[in-house]
Amino acid sequence: METQRQKKIAGIIQKDMAEVLQRAATDGGLRGTLISVSKVYVTTDLSIAKVYVSIFPNDKAKELLEGMKSNEPLIKHELAQRTKDQLRRVPHLNFYLDDSLDYMDGIEKSLKGDENPIENRDLLAKRKKS
Repeated sequence: METQRQKKIAGIIQKDMAEVLQRAATDGGLRGTLISVSKVYVTTDLSIAKVYVSIFPNDKAKELLEGMKSNEPLIKHELAQRTKDQLRRVPHLNFYLDDSLDYMDGIEKSLKGDENPIENRDLLAKRKKS
C-alpha cells in the first residue's frame, strides 16, 4: 500500500519526467515520437522510482528505452534541477516499457478478427501464459 507521501512524490516525478523525456526526444531529432510516463512507483524509503514509459510508435521503443537506461544520470540531474524546491533527493530511476496499450490492442484485434476466443474456445489453450 502506497502512503500519501509516496503518491505525492510519484506524481511530481511523473509530471516532470514526461516533460524532460519529451523535450529530450525532440531535441534528439525524434520529432514524430511521443513519449509519455504512464505510471511511477516509489519505494517506501523513497530511494528507487520505477518509471513506466509508453512510447509511440512502437518500432523504436526498445532502442529508446535502452537509451534512457544508459542516460539515467543525465535524466536524473535534469529532474533534480526541476524538482529542487520540492524534493531533497531524487530517487534512483529504473525505466520500464509500459505495454498495456499493446495488450489492449491485441485483445481488441482478437475480438474483431477471426481469432475470437469467445466464439472459438480452442484458442484459449493457445493463449494461456506460462
